[in-house]
Amino acid sequence: MHGLGTDFLGWLARGLIVTVWFGGWLGCSAVGRQAAGEKGVPTNMVFILADDFGIMDAQGYAAHFTGTPLDSMFYETPNLNRLMREGTSFSQAYATQLCSPTRAGLLSGKFAPRVGFMTAMPLRETYYNQNLPVPAGYYAHDVLDHHDDIAIEQAWVNATSNSALAPEVVTIAEAMPDHDAAFIGKWHIGGFGARGLQPQDQGFTPLAYFDGGGSTYYNWRAGWNQQSIARFPEMPQAEWAIGMAGPETGEAYLTDDLTAQALDYLDRRAATPDEPFFLYFSHFAVHSPYQGKEAEVARYTTKNTKGWNGHFDPVYASMIEGLDRSIGQLITRLEQNGQLGSTLIVFMSDNGGIDHKLTPRGDGTDNRPFLGGKAMLTEGGIRVPLVVWQPGKIGGGNWVDTPVDYTDIYPTLLDATGYDARAAIAAQRLDGESLLPLLGTAAGTYDKDTRYWHYPFNVIYRSPYDTLALTPHSAIRVGDHKLIFDWYGRLHLYDLASDPSELRDLAGTEPARRDALFAQLMDWLDEHVDRRYWPTLNPDYAAEKEARRVPFRNLVGTQ
Repeated sequence: MHGLGTDFLGWLARGLIVTVWFGGWLGCSAVGRQAAGEKGVPTNMVFILADDFGIMDAQGYAAHFTGTPLDSMFYETPNLNRLMREGTSFSQAYATQLCSPTRAGLLSGKFAPRVGFMTAMPLRETYYNQNLPVPAGYYAHDVLDHHDDIAIEQAWVNATSNSALAPEVVTIAEAMPDHDAAFIGKWHIGGFGARGLQPQDQGFTPLAYFDGGGSTYYNWRAGWNQQSIARFPEMPQAEWAIGMAGPETGEAYLTDDLTAQALDYLDRRAATPDEPFFLYFSHFAVHSPYQGKEAEVARYTTKNTKGWNGHFDPVYASMIEGLDRSIGQLITRLEQNGQLGSTLIVFMSDNGGIDHKLTPRGDGTDNRPFLGGKAMLTEGGIRVPLVVWQPGKIGGGNWVDTPVDYTDIYPTLLDATGYDARAAIAAQRLDGESLLPLLGTAAGTYDKDTRYWHYPFNVIYRSPYDTLALTPHSAIRVGDHKLIFDWYGRLHLYDLASDPSELRDLAGTEPARRDALFAQLMDWLDEHVDRRYWPTLNPDYAAEKEARRVPFRNLVGTQ
């Protein structure tokens, strides 16, 4: 069995962590310096990661998929539209179903289940923050319990999930030592404020960060700067490392404040133009709580296109405008500082938008024509916007229809900035490949055609198939075909080339393909995902009380 234990090289022995991490960092540094020396001064990078931003929330994407004029839409994204107009957009870019797994995969270049990230959580108890002995085969930052309050029968008991990216994982920032790497915004992969697992411990200089899943957009500073461990009094550290709000900017709205701090960083880097930088801007927008700016909310409240494609919330629209405004301000400042021509800009979302039809609260967005949303392995939950732009180097207004995913960002940024991406892929056993051949900026080919997802939890979000609580799901896409395995005992198969909306389930008409993909998926899970990250059969399951119309079938066998 391979998985987190193999990738983390003995994380249970805490005394080895620092030694292993420094060894990995030094090895990767040598690769970086050699490549940089061969190819010249690396390019600057700005990577912008939105939170819960759906693929249809971007006007340019909505127009591409529906043909609708921009002025007929409710949301407004003029700066992102410019990025798309002058850069290259990917029509089939994939993240995971939730934020923390995607973030772990972006930083590690590996499919999230390989590094133990199954889900995203609010503050949860872990072996570490409860100062408990770590069971054999577990990680100190595995959560003790994570579940939603679901009233109906559950055939499976939830798995656990890792909550912290271990320090011996060579992050993308550590893989490019010639770049000044700065992080700002949402972290959420640091064990809920665990010491030694925050941005500054993973190769970044933090400008401002919070290691939580969401943040208020007003009056957030006290929470981010909280150092008392009262929330986890048994935590074996003197101070909580949950966050750092950064210097006062005079901005009262979180998105604007983080942007002001990022602009100040760009100004400081402009003073040393020969020293390249990597700015990882991880927005909280448009994650809940839904809080917009009063004047913007008022304007959207009376906008005559309200309701287009199920987009009707003026607060959510205001939050999108704030995110888009941030993109525009970053571009403008890069132009003013003379940095734009030497800077690669990448925009992506961490998962699909929340589908207001399927979330219990009834808020969020609508991802139509794609099925479902956040927390689901249908296209609405994992297909996200991805735009890449570098003036003079990457063509404008282009679309790439080849499927790609979040693990490709790591080698792509290395490749684009003069490092040896192939060496990193081999040394770190990355799952990603460089996207530069698809962008027309490098020779070679992009050959990856298989990707995996795993979500071993019963979830309060409603299934797009029966509108009842989600059961554990896993998925595989090979070529144009995607198989979704519902652990309740159902398989769904789609040809995404002809049916991107997942309207025609082929599981019953193509049994050979269905069974082959299912076997391949289970083989991958067996090899790469430790069993603690698999759901287990519920010994108290009462089949006679099952709310679903079809009976439970265990397709996995005895667990």
